[in-house]
Amino acid sequence: MGRQNAEGSTQKIRNPLAREHEGDLRMAQNHWVRISFILLISIVLWGCPKKIVVTPPTIENPLTKILESFSPVESLQARTSIRIDTVRNGEEMNFLLNGYLLYQKPNQLRLLGYHPLGMGLFDAIYLDGKFFLLIPFQKRAYTGEVSEFEDLIEKAGPIEIQLERPEGSEIPHRIRINVIEKETRIDIRLKNPSINASLPEDSFRWVVPEGVEVKPLAQLLRKKR
Repeated sequence: MGRQNAEGSTQKIRNPLAREHEGDLRMAQNHWVRISFILLISIVLWGCPKKIVVTPPTIENPLTKILESFSPVESLQARTSIRIDTVRNGEEMNFLLNGYLLYQKPNQLRLLGYHPLGMGLFDAIYLDGKFFLLIPFQKRAYTGEVSEFEDLIEKAGPIEIQLERPEGSEIPHRIRINVIEKETRIDIRLKNPSINASLPEDSFRWVVPEGVEVKPLAQLLRKKR
């Protein structure tokens, strides 16, 4: 699976990685880890008239709703843009990243996230109840059961999901996730999705790069409690 070319932002978004000093860069990377983790929990992912479906706020894992929304098709691959708006320590923060999404019915999902300048931020795979997460610039990877997220989702409070489908489309082209109590909104847009095309055999194969340390997912979750 080839790496997708990063797309530039057309909006003026805070760019925490565009810093001149190494110390600032390291701090910015830590921000991306936290924000990427919020995104992964929320998922674990125009131009035409849209059918909008709003799910009432619930404690249920949003991953279930997202998989259901893709279930009318056998497979899906699409470039994505992801915008995250959140509040940390009273300060509003906005992030924009590019990505690539893969889905295979019934329950295989992969989302890769890239900084707009091209640096890989994360590679997340959901496969039959198991979850794999690679954070390249930290040279770390985590693996575990998705069920380990349940208590974190409950602590996060109600989550609202809004799906937008272009008229005549079987799948949503836009997914909005609102983690109400955490003041975090995630907007995922699918660009030119390819439906029911054959995916490469290794699309959901988890390969750990050389030099990357693999840890239990529970260890990462404990840091976020």
